[in-house]
Amino acid sequence: MPGLFIDVVVEPAAAKDAALAKKLEEVCPVGIFEATDAGVRIATANLDECTLCDLCLEAAPKGAVRVVKLYE
Repeated sequence: MPGLFIDVVVEPAAAKDAALAKKLEEVCPVGIFEATDAGVRIATANLDECTLCDLCLEAAPKGAVRVVKLYE
């Protein structure tokens, strides 16, 4: 995907947590997370909008969400 500089990874157990999914959807200013009946879904079309604000990392338990930089 041209222009994509990060990936967001949610650990499988955390991805199934409906409360966490809702919280991530609420805190992300660019709509990367979507709360569904099955848990959290990553809106990959919005990944290029990430501002690296770390709000998702602060909202989730330690290690549940990772923002992976695809550049050095």
